[in-house]
Amino acid sequence: MLVIGLTGGIATGKSTVSAQFAKQGIPLIDADVLARQVVEPGTRAYKQIVAHFGPDILREDGYLDRPKLGQVVFSDEQKRKKLNSIVHPAVSRAMVWQVLKYWLAGHKLCLLDIPLLVEVGLYKWVGKVIVVYCSKEIQLQRLMARDKSTAEAASARLAAQLPIVDKLKLADQVIDNSGTVSDLQKQVSTSIQKLNEEAGWFWMVSWILPPIGIASAAVILSWRAFIRSRRK
Repeated sequence: MLVIGLTGGIATGKSTVSAQFAKQGIPLIDADVLARQVVEPGTRAYKQIVAHFGPDILREDGYLDRPKLGQVVFSDEQKRKKLNSIVHPAVSRAMVWQVLKYWLAGHKLCLLDIPLLVEVGLYKWVGKVIVVYCSKEIQLQRLMARDKSTAEAASARLAAQLPIVDKLKLADQVIDNSGTVSDLQKQVSTSIQKLNEEAGWFWMVSWILPPIGIASAAVILSWRAFIRSRRK
């Protein structure tokens, strides 16, 4: 199975693109959804967070009070690192299980929607990287319209993120989301066609003969991780 990492910048329309992939039958794993699921009451990550930050970061119903927790870690780098050290591994484990589920089901492709794909280094461990792009000017306009924010506030949020041009350097495919919905649909269809061609027949071998497939995938991903680490 070919595992694809999808990323972009704020207000580039990554979620719209991932929805288009899902609409065309590609299994989708959303990192943001998993990040909420792995900290639900009763999970290991939930227990670790409460043990470290205390019960004050909980709502009355027992779920995490995300705004309150965000305020706690926002201005404290050590607390933010601690939170990330709990959540990120939990999300990664959940992703692995999701990928395995789709592989066992015999899917040829699987899409990982990960906003911080490049920032946390996961781009090294996927088969292909797709970056959703639009110009900085369009990003700014969309962000202002979405959040009802001023140009100054929107510009500050853009400045706080890794520039989209840095992500483009690592892309195997780029989807330009500057145009119409129809244009976007055509790009997604073309992307899927190319990905299916690149997956070739190897996905079938890896499914029928798991040991060979897993060993080969490990070698290929390790090599791609090495190459991409030199490209960044």
